[in-house]
Formats: sequence, C-alpha cells, structure tokens
Amino acid sequence: KLLRSIWHEERLLALIIMVEQFQRGTPAKRTALHKTFLRQLRYVNNWDLVDCSAPILMQQPAPAVRRALLVSLALSANLWRRRVAILATFADIRAGRFALTLRIARLLRDDSHDLIHKAVGWMLREVGKRDRKVLEGFLSQHAAQMPRTMLRYAIERLPPRVRQGWLAQ
Repeated sequence: KLLRSIWHEERLLALIIMVEQFQRGTPAKRTALHKTFLRQLRYVNNWDLVDCSAPILMQQPAPAVRRALLVSLALSANLWRRRVAILATFADIRAGRFALTLRIARLLRDDSHDLIHKAVGWMLREVGKRDRKVLEGFLSQHAAQMPRTMLRYAIERLPPRVRQGWLAQ
C-alpha cells in the first residue's frame, strides 16, 4: 500500500522497508520482494527511489533471466526503468563482475537524459575503483561518443592528468 502512495516519502519508506526485509530475508522472501518490486515498478519514479532499491531488490533472478530482464529494462522508453537497469548492476560490480554493467552502459551510452548519464557514469566509476583497466578499456571504445556528464562521472576518481587526457578526446 505504501509503495502505491501518491506521496513520494511514503513510497521511499516502502522501498526502505523492502530493502531491509530483503537483506534479512530467506530466499523465498527475497524472491517475493523482487517480484513485488517488479510488479510495482511504475511507482518507483524518482532517482532516489531507484537508487535506494534497485541495487538490492534486483539481485534475485537466475543470472540468465536477470541479464535478459536488465537488457529489457535498459531498452525501455521509461526513464526510471532504464535507471533501474544500470543501478541493478551495482551488486555485480561489488562482486567483481563487470560484464553486465558494461553491456548496459553500452546500451545507455547514447541516452538523452542526464539522469541516465549520471547513473551510467557512476556505475562505470565504481567499475574503475575495482579495476581501472576495465574502465579504461571501456573508455577507449566509447569515451569519444559518451555525453560529457557520463564521462566526467566515470573518470572522477582517476588521477588528474589521466582525467584531462580522457576529456581532451
């Protein structure tokens, strides 16, 4: 009921509760929460709602199913679904798996919305914090076409001289 509220703060509270329940839940409870999240995704309609929930609540399906789901969300016309797609890869990044993040980043590279530019850049920066070579490999292929905001977010943690090199492209 809270997640379907007209009030942003009530939707945020619902998602915080769901995340807490997910983190403490059994596998069955996690699956149920994931399914609820997907069914009610239309109410997750602001950057903070996505950012606080997607990295946790989108961990559930089997890897092949999850990849297909995230690609489908990345191709959505809905801004928030696209943001869910890239933020959902944060769990993969934390586990040292970068392929899905890079795949979704490629799909969203030419997105027109700045909230997607920021989210993709953020996730790329997280990849770079764990493996700079992976980030730079992605940048060598895509930096010239990336929106400046996305690029700036992605290279934020690199040494100043290296950042300047990427920005000069």
